[in-house]
Amino acid sequence: MSAENGADVTRSSLALRDRVGSGGQGDVHALADGSLLFKEYKDPSKVNGSALADLVAFRQGLGQSDRSQLDSLAAWPLCRVVEAGRTLGFLMRRAPSDMVWRTSAGSTKLLELQYLIRPPKVAWQEVSQPTPEQRKALALACVEAIDWFHSAGLVIGDISQANVLWSLTPETAVHFLDCDGFRRAGRTAVQAQAATPDWNDPLVPSIEATVDTDAYKTALVAARILAQDPYVTPGKELKLVAGCLNGRQDTAVRQLFSQAAGERGTRPRPSEWQTALSDRGIITLTAAAPRPRPVVDHTVLDGARDRSPINLRAAGR
Repeated sequence: MSAENGADVTRSSLALRDRVGSGGQGDVHALADGSLLFKEYKDPSKVNGSALADLVAFRQGLGQSDRSQLDSLAAWPLCRVVEAGRTLGFLMRRAPSDMVWRTSAGSTKLLELQYLIRPPKVAWQEVSQPTPEQRKALALACVEAIDWFHSAGLVIGDISQANVLWSLTPETAVHFLDCDGFRRAGRTAVQAQAATPDWNDPLVPSIEATVDTDAYKTALVAARILAQDPYVTPGKELKLVAGCLNGRQDTAVRQLFSQAAGERGTRPRPSEWQTALSDRGIITLTAAAPRPRPVVDHTVLDGARDRSPINLRAAGR
């Protein structure tokens, strides 16, 4: 089945395997051919079908380069699944294969952010931990992704340890899940905004999502990756993993994290986190020195002049 054109498909036309995942708002099934996943809502009466169609249309409206970028960053809704006039769910791609880990018992699990921001445990000792340099690169990848979403006119809403995946190979990368929780700025959400404990903006209701709440959660995700601490919040001491950052980056990150505790509208944007974590840093430009003016011989200008009348008549007239 191809869902690339964004057209609705009916629930009855889908051949499904067993359920592969479940959350508060829906269950996830694999299609029988293994190509895609189907997220089916538990309560379709609470789903805004038009808002979901808007997310599908957003992807369809992108140019090929931006669409490829979106697909690399997110498990985006490809098309709606409907039946008898109701929106039941949507189809999406599987998570990248390098963002899955295998347990000692042989089962597979998604490589969620929780395995990056918490100290390693015996239960998931098979998860390879990043070097300090890779940890910084993953934090940078997260803020770059959020900045890309914002530049595209999207509000993310629920950024948390369960809906961001990561990998170290073939290169450091991140991938966002639960993308039906995104919405275009100024437009309606598909469902009531999901809230994750310990990831909420303290200045706004948990059900409200804006670019500003995203900015607060950007500070959470960046700092928690760099500190390997799932609970640190702006206003608290930030103890970074040794070797993650150089001196300039360390100072810049601490300043931004402190600033994120401020009022709405004052939180640093993802682009500021990008600059702080960049190896290039901030280049201070100084005004160029003015070119020296040539020396003028004022005696030529100030001396006596012949001010006799000028004869404008043609000769011989």
